[in-house]
Amino acid sequence: MPAPDQVPVHDPSLVNLEPSLSVYGLAVESDQLEPVPEGGRPRRKRLGVGAWLAIVWLGGLLALAILAPLLPIPDPNQSFTEIARKGPTAGHWLGGDANGRDLLARLIYGTRASFAIGFGAVGFGLVIGGLLGLATGFFRGKVDGIITPIMTILLAIPQFVLALSLVTVLSSGDQVSSVQRIGVVILGLGIVSVPILGRITRANTLSWSEREFVLAARAMGAKNWRIMLRDILPNVFPAMLSISLLGVGIAIVAEGGLALFGVGVQPPTPSWGNIIAENKDQLNRAPHIVMFTIVVLFLTVLALNFLADVVGKRFEVRESLL
Repeated sequence: MPAPDQVPVHDPSLVNLEPSLSVYGLAVESDQLEPVPEGGRPRRKRLGVGAWLAIVWLGGLLALAILAPLLPIPDPNQSFTEIARKGPTAGHWLGGDANGRDLLARLIYGTRASFAIGFGAVGFGLVIGGLLGLATGFFRGKVDGIITPIMTILLAIPQFVLALSLVTVLSSGDQVSSVQRIGVVILGLGIVSVPILGRITRANTLSWSEREFVLAARAMGAKNWRIMLRDILPNVFPAMLSISLLGVGIAIVAEGGLALFGVGVQPPTPSWGNIIAENKDQLNRAPHIVMFTIVVLFLTVLALNFLADVVGKRFEVRESLL
């Protein structure tokens, strides 16, 4: 390893590195930049076909969910006895469920509840867990000594059991409406996601809080909240976003598990989970009901996982000593 006074700080070989990060002899290579073409500027890596397919799939589902009342589909709770347990037909592209309700309409309207639960629960965990992770990783000491053990205890409890217990307790009562039930499921799954996102944020904050630009900001008298929000958070957020996208898929699947236990979104309000739960006894007579729902659920989780991987690789930063 070369001596500190021999480390080339302004070496021309650093032309494809971000100059603002090439300080104190540390070169930070950003994977989101391609090699610099001769006589040009560095170009960002393209997302790739897979990432665009994932974005189109998720964006298409979101658009269908928002525009559902305007689409030429029947009411999701309207029954047509002639399509009960029947496969796809000309007027009902995915067939009907056990009660004769149009399966395509129920899947589209079910996207509303499933997406609201998935993104809502992870959004709750991201805000609360992110703030706690930033605080414990930045301040350490007593703050870390109090909050981190609590997160560790919560992580030691089986996550699905904890979510099932929370939703069962919070939604007890006969006067709980469908909107309130969705809110309870979001809250229950959100509380479960707090320690996971909090620990991820804390681990990254511990690393970034020791960087030279943070030490320089402290030496210049910057306030703690400014350092956390303007210097550390932008660097920690890509890791938080990557884990959050994985968490959305897990939350959507978890809602399906809660529906099987009868504590998820309650019919007649459709969700992907209760569509499966309502028709699980029809696998022998009408397997298309569950299979179509599982395919939509699988492709959605796959798209979220793929995007999480893309985000992780695109914003991955490797540090090397020249």
